[in-house]
Amino acid sequence: MNIGQAAKASGVSAKMLRYYESIGLLAKAGRTAAGYRVYSDRDVNTLRFIRRARDFGLPLERIKLLIGLWQDENRASADVKQIALEHTAELRAKIDQLTRMCEALERLAISCDGGHRPECPILDQIAEGGLGDDVPHGRRAEQGSRTRHSVPEDSGHFREQRDEW
Repeated sequence: MNIGQAAKASGVSAKMLRYYESIGLLAKAGRTAAGYRVYSDRDVNTLRFIRRARDFGLPLERIKLLIGLWQDENRASADVKQIALEHTAELRAKIDQLTRMCEALERLAISCDGGHRPECPILDQIAEGGLGDDVPHGRRAEQGSRTRHSVPEDSGHFREQRDEW
């Protein structure tokens, strides 16, 4: 089948199909006499595998490992499990990071009176370099470092809001 047919059958765009081929995630396609790519059913199955693995958020390096394991009839399922558990741990860390970011932004929103005055602690905090205390970002987040920026709990509006709770 040609690239358009393979793309449609697999749910992967022709552009991504070419990219996966260029990085070795998919075997080089055969060619017609005119030089057009030709894909097999096996290629389409591999593309579907890649798409489903991407749906799990797996990075391409791990997908390449999984394809190798998938195609190896003598694989150890322990190897597959290890890859899955490592990715699960990374997903949980990302969820924790996103939760902290959300909580920090919620705290800042509470501290903003939302009226017609131009003062805004949300903008002030962003301008100072962060969205709240203990919210990792950028390379520092990947390295486990944390930036401390927070709205003081004794700020007027925050205290009033906290007392209402």
